[in-house]
Amino acid sequence: MPRAVWVLGFVSLLMDISSEMIHSLLPLFMVTALGVSALTIGLIEGLAEATAQTIKIFSGALSDYLGKRKGLTVFGYTLGALSKPLFALANGIGLVFGARLIDRLGKGIRGAPRDALLTDLTPPSIRGAAFGLRQSLDNVGAFIGPVLAVLLMLLWANDFRAVFWFAAIPALASVALLFFGLREPPRASSVKHENPIRREKLRQLDAPFWRVVGIGAVFTLARFSEAFLVLRALQCGISLAFIPLVMALMSLVYALTAWPFGRLSDRMSHRRLLAFGLVVLIAADLVLASHQHWVAVLVGVALWGMHMGITQGLLSAMVAKTAPAELRGTAFGIFNLVSGLAMLVASVTAGFLWDYLGAPVTFLAGAAFCAATLIALAFNRSR
Repeated sequence: MPRAVWVLGFVSLLMDISSEMIHSLLPLFMVTALGVSALTIGLIEGLAEATAQTIKIFSGALSDYLGKRKGLTVFGYTLGALSKPLFALANGIGLVFGARLIDRLGKGIRGAPRDALLTDLTPPSIRGAAFGLRQSLDNVGAFIGPVLAVLLMLLWANDFRAVFWFAAIPALASVALLFFGLREPPRASSVKHENPIRREKLRQLDAPFWRVVGIGAVFTLARFSEAFLVLRALQCGISLAFIPLVMALMSLVYALTAWPFGRLSDRMSHRRLLAFGLVVLIAADLVLASHQHWVAVLVGVALWGMHMGITQGLLSAMVAKTAPAELRGTAFGIFNLVSGLAMLVASVTAGFLWDYLGAPVTFLAGAAFCAATLIALAFNRSR
């Protein structure tokens, strides 16, 4: 595995420690300290994620145009780091929303160039494993972050703002590691500095790529924001200080499964592996819908993390496989744009169902969208 893949993985690990320290507490902060509804949380999460995914198409295309990916990636991580203190300063939902948008804007700027850079650095024979490794390290950070949040909440008597201030430290460390620790491979000789978002260029993205985009969009409708997992844990009576451990469990399972399933994706049918991930997500939704005991909630959350480990690196590898080398940044951007719009619809719908019909209906709707994605996969196979 190239050294640069490990560097990108540890950059993601540090940033996710920071992000998940905040995100594992943010729904609780909004509900208990600011008094907002589940629909408002769904709207904020959906708009934030849609912003991140929409920006990716422009950052990815710009990285293709420039032939350089590292600068945009560093800028995106820097924005994410600078957003962290804003959560600590927030006294109302407006600044929370603004901080969340800046955080996701940074994610949007860095996401497609980073994935395209990882693709540039990795031979095709181990590309699935490389994406899986980065996802695993990312989720080691996503496991450490909530655990740190719990320890600091206990140490500082449930002081949300103190934890938010502390979260800025690993974020800044991730920016430093990326800036000093990774050297981008030269690509200047093959770069023509042409606008990749043109009709004649986009025609190079053929039917297999667009089928991956369509499947990814339907899949995202089935996987709304993880903020609703936190709210479900709150419903089942878990102590406020320990609720971040729910996200830690999800991230731990995600981290343990992403690399092995990434390696498996290099050796077996992507369609079959994605279908298996959807079956696992259906099981997670059904458990979370039918039981409110804390043990059942933890089982559902663990299954949710397993499906993420199976599918997220796999979808990235599918995009990389179906996109031309000179349009990889643009391809990742388009894929994430469509997925982001689907995430906005999914999260707002989940918030509406949660407020008006209850948590079980929310998770049953997710299971229904999973079933629709399985049908789309079967149709894609027939094509």
